[in-house]
Amino acid sequence: MLEISIIKVVDPGCLWGKVVKGPGMQAENPREYEDLQTKMNLFYHDVNLEVQEIKPTTLEEGQLCAVFCPVLKSWCRATVESLFVGTVGSQAMCFLVDHGERFIINTDDVRALLEKFLQLPFRVRRFQLARIYPMRLKVSISTETAELVPSPCWDVSATKYLHNLLKVSTLVEAVLCETNADCTAVELYLTIRNVKICVNDDLVVKKFACYSSEKAITEEQNESLDRSLVSLAWDMFSRPQQILEMNGCCTVRSHFPRVVHSTSNDTSTELKETDFSQESNAKDQLSCARLLQLLNPDPLNLDTECIEDNVSIVCYEPSRRGVLVHSAVTVNPCSNLSLAPITEQFRKFLLRRKYNGPGLAESYAWPSVARGCDTVLVVHGGNDPLTYIPPLLAQLQMASVFSALNTRKGPIAVILCPGWEKVQYVLDLLEDSQAAASLHPAAVLLGLKKDEAKNAKIQKNCQLLVTTPFSLARLLEVHCFLFLRLCHLVLDEVSELYSRAPDQVSTILKHFREVAREKSLECSQQIVAVSNQWSRELDGLITEHMVSPCVVVTVPEEAAVYGGVLQTVLLCLDCNKTSVMLSSLDFSPSVPQKTLIVTNSVEEVEHVYKAVSNTAAFSLKAHEGLSYQFDFVVEQWKKDIGSGTQVILVTTNDSMKALGIRDATCVVHYGFPGSPKLFGNRLFCMSDNFQNQSSSPVVRSVMLLSERNARHVSGVLRYLKRTCATLPPELLQFSEGVQQAKEEQKIGRALCSHLKSLGFCRWESAVCPDRHIINRTLDHPLHPDSGTIQVLPLYIKSANVYYGRIVSQKQDQFKDLAAEMNSHYTEERVFAKDVVKGGLYAVHEEEEYHRVCVTKVPDKEDKLFSSVTAHFIDDGYVQEVKSHQLLQLPSEFQSLPGQAVEIILCRVQPIDGEMDWNPKVTRAISLKIKGKLHQAKLIKCLGSTVWVDPMIRVTRVPGLSSFINEYNVHDEIIATGMGTINSQHLELLKTLCFGEEASAAVVPSESERLFLCSVDKLTANYHSADICEPSEVMKNIRPTQITVPNGGSKELMFGIVVASYYFFAHFSFHPQIKWFQREESVTLKVKLVNPMMQKCEFFSDRVLYSSYVRSRRYCADLELHSDIRTEQCKWEMKCNEPEITLVKKEKGLWKSLLKCKACVSFYIQHNCSFLASTGEVGIYTNSGSGSDSD
Repeated sequence: MLEISIIKVVDPGCLWGKVVKGPGMQAENPREYEDLQTKMNLFYHDVNLEVQEIKPTTLEEGQLCAVFCPVLKSWCRATVESLFVGTVGSQAMCFLVDHGERFIINTDDVRALLEKFLQLPFRVRRFQLARIYPMRLKVSISTETAELVPSPCWDVSATKYLHNLLKVSTLVEAVLCETNADCTAVELYLTIRNVKICVNDDLVVKKFACYSSEKAITEEQNESLDRSLVSLAWDMFSRPQQILEMNGCCTVRSHFPRVVHSTSNDTSTELKETDFSQESNAKDQLSCARLLQLLNPDPLNLDTECIEDNVSIVCYEPSRRGVLVHSAVTVNPCSNLSLAPITEQFRKFLLRRKYNGPGLAESYAWPSVARGCDTVLVVHGGNDPLTYIPPLLAQLQMASVFSALNTRKGPIAVILCPGWEKVQYVLDLLEDSQAAASLHPAAVLLGLKKDEAKNAKIQKNCQLLVTTPFSLARLLEVHCFLFLRLCHLVLDEVSELYSRAPDQVSTILKHFREVAREKSLECSQQIVAVSNQWSRELDGLITEHMVSPCVVVTVPEEAAVYGGVLQTVLLCLDCNKTSVMLSSLDFSPSVPQKTLIVTNSVEEVEHVYKAVSNTAAFSLKAHEGLSYQFDFVVEQWKKDIGSGTQVILVTTNDSMKALGIRDATCVVHYGFPGSPKLFGNRLFCMSDNFQNQSSSPVVRSVMLLSERNARHVSGVLRYLKRTCATLPPELLQFSEGVQQAKEEQKIGRALCSHLKSLGFCRWESAVCPDRHIINRTLDHPLHPDSGTIQVLPLYIKSANVYYGRIVSQKQDQFKDLAAEMNSHYTEERVFAKDVVKGGLYAVHEEEEYHRVCVTKVPDKEDKLFSSVTAHFIDDGYVQEVKSHQLLQLPSEFQSLPGQAVEIILCRVQPIDGEMDWNPKVTRAISLKIKGKLHQAKLIKCLGSTVWVDPMIRVTRVPGLSSFINEYNVHDEIIATGMGTINSQHLELLKTLCFGEEASAAVVPSESERLFLCSVDKLTANYHSADICEPSEVMKNIRPTQITVPNGGSKELMFGIVVASYYFFAHFSFHPQIKWFQREESVTLKVKLVNPMMQKCEFFSDRVLYSSYVRSRRYCADLELHSDIRTEQCKWEMKCNEPEITLVKKEKGLWKSLLKCKACVSFYIQHNCSFLASTGEVGIYTNSGSGSDSD
């Protein structure tokens, strides 16, 4: 049985309502429909929307559409019931399917309804009472008799009776009987005064209806009938409480019929009367197929469904799509692959790969590159070669290019990549596509070997070369004549290229420019620079090396960097944001100013608008609740203003997008942007002023950063460092605190692999998921950290990182274990039956038995054989093993711990700033050292990782007792030409280890973490006073709760709070202190529960205590009444509170704790205790001490 809410009653055959709840159905969430309403308003009120694109081509009765209702001031889902020509033009009678109301709408206010607005079922459904037919009173004039007969339509008295039943009912329920195309037949049950009745049966009892089985509708009754219906006595409807007492037989009265309507909110049903003349029986026949979407949620076939894709690309202007295009030539984006300027062969290749593009970036990048223009692309996928390769190949394969350059030798195009991995990826892409076969692409990677560049050769027919800046610079030194016909230069990940090899890139660009000066070069040159972020070097690249460049930026926040937006960060408390914001605005500017203040909620809009309305600026506001005023707001905003005028618009993120503002001169982030995308969208509101020229108006962004935004500080700082913004020292200090907190949150993770092998992390530590500080538990040395050892490398991970064993010269326990395992499994081999994660097993591989620990067991499903992931605990590597190959490992073979250690060779790293070793070097070293015993000097040991330098292969001379050094692994790596000396490795390693104690000291205990989320509950058994009255500014501070992101941990919350300590260090609170004294000592109890980062300093005449509790800094500077013995004073934690014990220099009772006080008040309780409030300090004197309080 369903619980329903009736919104409108037309007659018992047409009830409009909604399902409240029922078995197997989710309760309706009003918030979802409010969000749908908001999204529709923002979409259809978008000032940049092409209205003609979303207008339905035809409008017919029964059609589903979106209409703007002037009464509700909102866009609504509706069905068209009728069309007619009114006094103001073509109009339509529309039924709002989520409101249950009918309105006359101008056809100009009708839009196609997109599929994304059909995800929720219609809120209002049509019901009819099942199993019954209406009855009417048939009067015979000739015989002067009257009788009740079946009727094709309901009498108004039945409608009125049903209305009154609903009015006095407390619960409305229904049983589904039949589902038709346009309505649902139900049995309606009402609860009235704790009595449940069936309305269907009650109408039959009251003679308003008959059962469908009693009598069929005759042909005579199907004919046209007189619509002037008669009504039962009005007395029936005047007093609803008497309804159940009536028997349905009342005096006939010639009363004009009236029909009842009802409206409802989410909690109650309200019914109202309207003239019956406004309701037509034809309305019952309207097509309302979508009213049953709750039972059949699949959308019907609509002509408007195909509009979805079109609407997404109706905005052809780049700025409307969040794309910045600065080009002397108009760039027409390509919207589909069939029209893209690429070769047919590469198009087929993309289709084979199921390529979904071209995306937003490719749609603008491909036409510019294919046209041969100098192009700078800053796109989200800046590291994807498909951003430029397809149109580049089309350009290279033009017949005119070959005819102009066929007399010369050497590549005509060079693609510069930041590293060898990207070089290999690009070359593989070119070869797999087979579209560049005629260009004979090749890759060149040169090392530092002597004469390697001189001996390097490029095949004669190679016209497309893929390499790195370092390799190309080495080639140009000795083979510059090979690049005399270079016409196309591609800088892949150009920001990374400038970061790694600025000198080499400058050398290559200089050569490229010299080639262009040759008169014999008949083909124009082209430079394509691709990146995912804007950098300062790109400005010089454009001005010095490009001709009429095309700049395409699809990342809004990077467009702001390109546009030279002046970034300003204001640090403030959340409670003072409004005043700080107002102080940052210029209300009498020398030039016209248009300022956009963006908030995160409607409430903030109203609050900020109220504040700015009291200034001299012209203020506007726009939010989701005022979407019908968007056109007016935009009209006011676009009006010309003169100097000295400041126009301020306060809006929300969603409304900002719908307003389509692009000419703002200042954006104030009152509400902190929660993501880079949102931040970029805000900055893009100034894109019309992103000219990147000195004559452009100064545009600026003002960000208000409070304690609530602690977790975003690192990302903000990384962005600001690229904008040449002046960074407040407090922000830098705050960021250091946040970074330290995040590192402490990662204290349980593995130590960063690059930090171990190179001495530094390849990423910023804020981005790297691994740990960068020492954990005394995880990093406790398992082996000696000094001396000479023998190591046996068994698995070569990279050129200077190996896994193997430390071989003892006295007794090799592993050797004995291996012999025992071999003997055991020779006689008995029992295969493992149930393989579990974390279990120890044995595997026979390479004629040896290895102990393995299973780390991952996938689901077998229906497979006969399956594989598990196993860690070879004595060898160090991880690989997949067939589960049927696992052998049971007896307990006597499990006692010896895993023997594998990680061996890192110090003072060596890849050349050219690479972070990863070239596989050629790793293979060469693997062939050289794998399985061979080496002597190594230990530098450091952390956990099961040892650092060695040097590592030498020592060989005994046959027939002699002497040994020789066969090779030094360090020298072997350098000899490959792909490695170089890493002189700072040892120093960085020492720095890491020296910070062990400091980093471990700030690691909080579990109890401290838990108390960060709790509220301090101070005991009430003592009287206490504030040590110091806070300043006027601090009186307004409200306790702030920092929200932890979904999926965040308590450790992360702790980290953010610790970071806040650094930021708000200058805002000090003062703890409550109770004290009592004895003849020789004074005891101070600081009323702080589980304070952190405590510090207590003792001086001869004063005590300085400081700590932190829930992001607040507490400080007490106590100038004591008399001197103390500092060497004997101490402080400790008792009952989770600090207790300070001061030893008096001279025995005796002090008159007071402190030397001076601002004011004194007394409080007496139980005649034994005194409480003194001093303004600066508070003292509590125990009556047992024998001293008086002052």
